[in-house]
Amino acid sequence: MLDLNALMNDPTIIGWVAYILFLTVSTAIFALFSLGLNLQWGLTGLINFGLVAFMTLGAYTTVLLSMYGVPLIVATLAGALVAALLGWLIGLSTLRLREDYLAIVTIGVSELIRLVVNNQDLPTPNTPTPGAFGLQGYPLPLTDFNPDTVMKWIMVGLLTLVVAACYWKLWKWVVKSQKSKVKSQKSLIVRYLPLVLRIVVGIIATLLIFVPYASGAIGLYNFTDYEKSGLMLISVLVLAFVVWRLEVLARSPWGRVLKAIREDEEVARALGKNVFWYKLQALMLGGAIAGISGALYAWQQTSVYPNDFQPQTTFDAWIMVILGGAGNNFGTILGAVVFFAYDSATRFVLPKIVPLDDVRLSAFRIMVIGLLLMILMIWRPQGILGKKEELTLGK
Repeated sequence: MLDLNALMNDPTIIGWVAYILFLTVSTAIFALFSLGLNLQWGLTGLINFGLVAFMTLGAYTTVLLSMYGVPLIVATLAGALVAALLGWLIGLSTLRLREDYLAIVTIGVSELIRLVVNNQDLPTPNTPTPGAFGLQGYPLPLTDFNPDTVMKWIMVGLLTLVVAACYWKLWKWVVKSQKSKVKSQKSLIVRYLPLVLRIVVGIIATLLIFVPYASGAIGLYNFTDYEKSGLMLISVLVLAFVVWRLEVLARSPWGRVLKAIREDEEVARALGKNVFWYKLQALMLGGAIAGISGALYAWQQTSVYPNDFQPQTTFDAWIMVILGGAGNNFGTILGAVVFFAYDSATRFVLPKIVPLDDVRLSAFRIMVIGLLLMILMIWRPQGILGKKEELTLGK
C-alpha cells in the first residue's frame, strides 16, 4: 500500500515540489508583467520597449515603503500608483507624436531609471544604502503565517477554483472550433484540422496546468515545509483577478475604443473619441499592472538589485505576448507558460545532448528560442491563440 506520508517527506519529491512552486511563481509574475504589455500593445497598439521601468518602480517603491512599516497591500498599491505616474509622464510627452517616439523614449527611460537606482543612495530606515548594494531584509508576505487544517483546505480550495476556471475556459476554447467549422467544406481534413489542433493544444495545456496545481496543493497542505507556497497562492490569485478584470474591460465600450484606436486612430478620432486620453489610460493601467508584478518579483527574490531589471526583461515579455497571441489575455498567459516550460526543459535536457560549456549553452538556448520564434512568425504570425488582425507591429 502506498504510504503518502513517506512519499511527501521524500527529499526528491520535496525538491521537485519546491522547484515547481518557484517556477509557478515566476510564470505568474511574468504573465502578469506581460499582461501590462498586452494591454498597451495588443489592445491599444502602443509600442513599449521599456516596460521593465514600471516593474523597477513597483518593486523599489513596495520594498522601501514596507521597510518603513507600511502594510504590504498599501505598499503594493503605492508601487502600482508610482508606476502609473511614470506612464502618465511618458504619455504626456510622447503620445501626441508617432509610435516610434514612444518606443525610443520608453527604452531610454528604462535604462535611465536602472542607472539612477544603481548610482544613488536609497532612503532606507536606518541609513541611506548605496543603490548598487541592493535591498535585503524587507518584510515578506505570509512568512509568519502558520495555518491550521481548515485554513490549509481553504487555500487549496482557492487554488482549485482558479484551476477549474482555467479548465472551463480551455474546454470552451476547444469546443468553439467544433461549432465554427466550415460545414460547406467537403474535405474532412479541412473541416476537422482546427479541432484536432485545438485538442492537441488542449491536452498539452491540461498537463501544463495540472503539474503546478498538484505541486501547489502539496505545498499549501504542507505549508511550513515550502516557503514559496504562500507567495505562489498570492501570485496566482492576483493574476486571476487581473485577467478577469482585463477581460471585462476588453469587452466593455472602453476596450472597444482601445481596439478601434489600434486599428485606425483617425476613425476613432472622427467618431469623437479623445484618442490621446484613451492611450494615456492604457499606458498608465498597463504600467500599474507591471508595477504590481515588480512587487511580487521583489518578494520572490527576497532581495532586489538594479541589474535585475535589464532591458532583456522587457523583451522576454514581448516574446511571451507574441508567442501566445497579441490582444489575447489568455494567450499571453499561455505564452508565459510555454516560455518557462521551454526554459526549464532546456536547462535540464540540453546539457545531456549538447556538448557545450555553461556559457555557450546559455547562448545556445537563447538562439534556439529565437529560431523557434522565427518559425512561429512564418507559420503562425498571430501567435498560438491570436488573430492576424490583432498584430499591429509594423502597421
